[in-house]
Order: sequence, then structure tokens, then C-alpha cells
Amino acid sequence: MDIANQSGLWTKLKLAKPTRLQQEARIGLLFLAPWLIGFVLLKALPILAALVFSLTDFKMLSPETTKFIGLENYIRFFRDSEAGASLLGSLEYFLLTVPLEMVVALALAAIFTSERLKNKRISQTLIFMTSIIPSTSIFFIFLGSLQYAERLIFTPLNLPPIEGFDLLLPFMALWSIGPGFLIMYSAMQSVSREIYEAARVDGAGRIARFVYITLPMISPAIFFTLVINLTGAFGGAVLLDRGYILNFSLSPMEGYINATMFLDADLGYASALAWVTFAVMMALTVFLFRSAKHWVYFPEEDEQNEI
Repeated sequence: MDIANQSGLWTKLKLAKPTRLQQEARIGLLFLAPWLIGFVLLKALPILAALVFSLTDFKMLSPETTKFIGLENYIRFFRDSEAGASLLGSLEYFLLTVPLEMVVALALAAIFTSERLKNKRISQTLIFMTSIIPSTSIFFIFLGSLQYAERLIFTPLNLPPIEGFDLLLPFMALWSIGPGFLIMYSAMQSVSREIYEAARVDGAGRIARFVYITLPMISPAIFFTLVINLTGAFGGAVLLDRGYILNFSLSPMEGYINATMFLDADLGYASALAWVTFAVMMALTVFLFRSAKHWVYFPEEDEQNEI
């Protein structure tokens, strides 16, 4: 009887031994642990704290007077004309810069897929490096260059001054096309050459091949880039998990949130503004996902329909 019990125990121990997939999963979690810990401590907790603060009148200079006020901060947003103007400004910034950025990134990706182009690696690196350089540095360099141009050229010639900020928006949009360019370029590289060859044999020119083959085939990459650019146009993750020391942002709404939080020290209202902006971003994102079924090509759906 004892031998049988020992045999059964040994069988259970063998069954309890983790499989290879389980071991790989544990190793993967071990490597992900630093990121997961950082996400919880530096992202998730500040976001949840912002939700709590949005329901209070938290003043950073007098936290001891904080009290729960419910939805008053959100009601205050609808009465704040400056906040509404800032939100509309962010929408205008999205409509102005995102199409320009995507068109240029798409054009560059199409150019780089050409077999005639030489030294692609170096050119790709140079294009992507622009998105690595901090935009704040480029902002001040660009404004400084405009000031010197006005003093040395425009003022002596009695020309009207340059509207620097109006020129800055499209310039900054083009400065950060690196990620979108690489995404679309990679998508174009994955399109089968046989499809292009068959279309060319049938008499389709370059423009027709680009419009009727390239664009539909890389539409998932275009959709992904559009969603990422939407987030960037509204200032990225604005739920108070980060902030700009110099209160600088090309997104008017994020600039207004930072001013409310750091200059007015009104963390409660700033948190409510951040959540309002997040709600608008989510609404636009849901709209994009709903519209994706009409213009985004998903090969796996065709495979399921065939089955």
C-alpha cells in the first residue's frame, strides 16, 4: 500500500512539473516585470489619482483645504470658454498637421520602395533621427532662426514680420514623420511583387498600381499611423502622468492643462480637463475603428470568409 501511495505521489509530482511553454511564459514575465512595475507606478497610479483629483477642489499650494465637490469641475469646463477654445484648437491642429504628416510620410515611403534609389539605409536613418531629437529644442532653434531672419532681412527691407507660430505647426508636423514613415515603408515592403507584376502586365501604370494595389494593401498601416498621430495631436497621454516643465506644447489643450496645473496650481480642475480630453480622444478613436471596416483591408477576414 505504501509503495502504491509513493507511486501515486511521484506521478503527481511529474504532472506538476511545468511544461516548456509555462517556463517560457515565466521567463517572459520576468523580462516584462521592470516595464510592468514602471507602468503601474508611473502610469496607472497617476491616471487613477487624476480621476480622484478631478472630483475634488485640490489646490497644490493648500492641499489641507481639499474637499470632495463631485462633478463641479466637469460642469466648470462647459462654462470655461478658454478651455473650449483650447479643445477646438487641438482639433484644428489635428486636422491641419496629421493629413500633412501622413501624406509626406506616405510619399517618402513610396519613393524609398523604388529599386532605383541608392543608399536607402543612410537616408532612412536620417529621416527617423528627426523624430528622436526633442521637439522643444527644435521649437526654440526655429524661433531663434526666424528672429535673426527678421532682424537681418525683413526689418532692413521694411517687410512685414513673420508669423512664426503659423509656420511652426506644419514644420513640427513634418519633423516627426519618422515613425509613420517606417511603418508605411515596412508595409509597402511586405506587398507581394507578384501582384505588381500581374497588374503591370495587365496594363496598369504606376499611379494605378499605387492607388488600387498599394494603398488598399497598406491600409492597416495607414490606419495604425492615423490613430497614433491622433494621440500625438492631442498631446499624447494627458491624464497627468507627465508634464512639461516649461509649459510648452503644440497641443493647445495640453498647454492649457499644464498652465492650469502648474501656473494656477489647480490640480483638481486640471485633472478634470485631462479626463475630458481623454474622452474626446476615445470618441474619435472609436469613430476611426468603426469607419475602418469601410476602408481598411484585413486579409484575415477574407480568409475566414473563404473558409
